[in-house]
Amino acid sequence: MVTQAGRHALAGFSGEIVRWQSTHGRNTLPWQNTRDPYRVWLSEIMLQQTQVTTVLDYYARFLERFPTVSELAAADEDDVLGLWSGLGYYSRARNLHRCAQDVMSLHGGRFPQTAEQLQTLPGIGRSTAAAIASFCFAERVAILDGNVKRVLTRVLGFSADLAQSANERALWNKAVELLPDHDLHETMPRYTQGLMDLGATVCSGRQPQCLLCPVQKLCRGFAAGDPGRYPVKTRKLKRSAQALSLLWAQRPDGSVWLEKRPGRGVWGGLYCLPVFESDDDLKAQLPPSMHSRLEALPHFVHVLTHKDLHLSPWIAGFRAGQSLPRSMISTDRPGAWFSPADWPALGLPAPIRKLLGQA
Repeated sequence: MVTQAGRHALAGFSGEIVRWQSTHGRNTLPWQNTRDPYRVWLSEIMLQQTQVTTVLDYYARFLERFPTVSELAAADEDDVLGLWSGLGYYSRARNLHRCAQDVMSLHGGRFPQTAEQLQTLPGIGRSTAAAIASFCFAERVAILDGNVKRVLTRVLGFSADLAQSANERALWNKAVELLPDHDLHETMPRYTQGLMDLGATVCSGRQPQCLLCPVQKLCRGFAAGDPGRYPVKTRKLKRSAQALSLLWAQRPDGSVWLEKRPGRGVWGGLYCLPVFESDDDLKAQLPPSMHSRLEALPHFVHVLTHKDLHLSPWIAGFRAGQSLPRSMISTDRPGAWFSPADWPALGLPAPIRKLLGQA
């Protein structure tokens, strides 16, 4: 709990963050130095649970293909997923597309200018809305992503368990108290960026570089000699495992049968090799005459955030013009034969793209 004296000491916190960001923060990333909400929003969605180095190329390709929100809104979802392919967390891409469409249809092509209104759009949560509103419109609102939680809990000595929603709400309130309260047009964007930069580059999860920290003297975690104990979150995500078998049906011209996955579940909305729950299930769907043309490929594991996928691919040679058995074709999973020239533009899961790359 922060005492009155502690609050007085922290009164200079935002100023220290602003000053540090101007000289030591990240100031040359392609989505910085702009107040265009489209570009800021695009970067914020891409950066969710994804490293900056990974996002850079995707961000450039998206802007080249869809330079405005109207062009993104008018695109086919398959085109959006195709550009997103390999970035993971594909619900972000689907929400990105729906959000662009809502901006056009509900807001006349202009992003709302407050965090409260931004949160009504698909895929934009409280912290992302605050980042956009702060960067683009200098609104006095607090962000609270993973990096910022780490910085603030250490500085405040906030030891309440963030697995409990009431404690997270309490941290939000404290984050608001620390915001700049003057020259917001200049200070809010730099303060928000500064917190992100500090958490990403100095106040890291392991081995924080406390000697380089601009708010070291204000930090209760540092004063106690144990900044690594923050933040406190006891609930652990349980990992699971799932075994899936994949049918790589290929014709002599190299074309492969790919079907669009249902919107929910693993690889939702992406094009994929037909998926089966087991090798036996896969074989049962093929006529016995084809079993001799089945070849098992090496098993491999694809790691998702909360799940390990144990994948068992089988390649089967189909004759020219030969179709899949009717039992394998579903209106819920529309599919077609795609040539290798088609694959780069399709939204394919990363392990499927890598597997086809071996062809």
